[in-house]
Amino acid sequence: MAAAGKAAGRGPLAGVRVVELAGIGPGPFAAMLLADLGADVVRVDRPGGAGLNIDPAYDVTNRNKRSVLLDLKSPGGPAAVLGLAERADILIEGFRPGVAERLGVGPEDCFDRNPRLVYGRMTGWGQEGPLADRAGHDIAYIAITGALGMIGRPGEPPAVPANLLGDYAGGSLYLVIGVLAALQHARTAGEGQIVDAAIVDGTAHLTAMIHGMMAAGGWQDRRGANLLDGGCPFYGTYETADGGHMAVGALEQRFYEEFVRLLGIADEAPARKDAARWGELRAAVTARFKQRTREEWTAVFQDSDACVAPVLSLREAPAHPHLAARATFTEHGGITQPAPAPRFSATPGALRRPPAQPGADTAEVARDWDVPALTEES
Repeated sequence: MAAAGKAAGRGPLAGVRVVELAGIGPGPFAAMLLADLGADVVRVDRPGGAGLNIDPAYDVTNRNKRSVLLDLKSPGGPAAVLGLAERADILIEGFRPGVAERLGVGPEDCFDRNPRLVYGRMTGWGQEGPLADRAGHDIAYIAITGALGMIGRPGEPPAVPANLLGDYAGGSLYLVIGVLAALQHARTAGEGQIVDAAIVDGTAHLTAMIHGMMAAGGWQDRRGANLLDGGCPFYGTYETADGGHMAVGALEQRFYEEFVRLLGIADEAPARKDAARWGELRAAVTARFKQRTREEWTAVFQDSDACVAPVLSLREAPAHPHLAARATFTEHGGITQPAPAPRFSATPGALRRPPAQPGADTAEVARDWDVPALTEES
């Protein structure tokens, strides 16, 4: 029981060692997720930095990690990384294709030292294809998959969903799924492998249901014309009297009936499936929401199954009663941030360390991982 209790405080990936070659965007976020779940993640930072243009103390994607500082272009840099790779279960890198190989830390270099290693490669375009060597960012990756073109109002340019859809949903999460699946294979079959996680592949995969609906004739290939893209008046956002917004998702009949009743338009609302009158319904819903503030409408709908919620800002979200009750957000090191997710009943993840400072843990990692070359390099 004592051993189980100790594991419960460390997360389900306790004992898994991960090397992260510093980059930006989806790679660090993927490594953060592994660290949140208990993995011992060592981030290899390079002189001059490779992260966000903010104080490293505030880069929460580097929480729960340790950092060593290595120059991969120096004589001892690659050898130190290979020393870490020899003792690791997973390595994550986000260079353009061929760069890791030129630096001497590519897959074959690492497999020579550790045949069971899972080598995770995070890129936008993938390791091959006409665009593989081109620069890019989230918005371009989701653009060519068709995902960006679905988002926004008809007759207007596509709306930009921050970098959540490509970098993190289509990139980081697929990398994590990939390296954990490959780790399972390595532990059962005794062989490592390369995981090629491309944002274009992951984002395209996210549209699977939509492609099925389109093939069946249930989705039009244009913005704002479908059930889930704002084309439907009972699935969208509406402005309130104070300039706030409410989100409506009353798709099913019973939810729709409760929605129009609480909104106060039940007597004038057309039948839910009467698409010919959706314009009329949208106008009625728009006018009604403009009659009260966001706070007032939140009170109207909060105890109902109408599937209506206030649209909150990032600063407002942590104070929402439901999120506060679940501790969805937490404060650590003076920074309010999302808590680790998902949740585990026996081995919960935790916030153990603040964002890693570049090079701050070199001596500690060298000792714990038994890689003297780290301190020799530094």
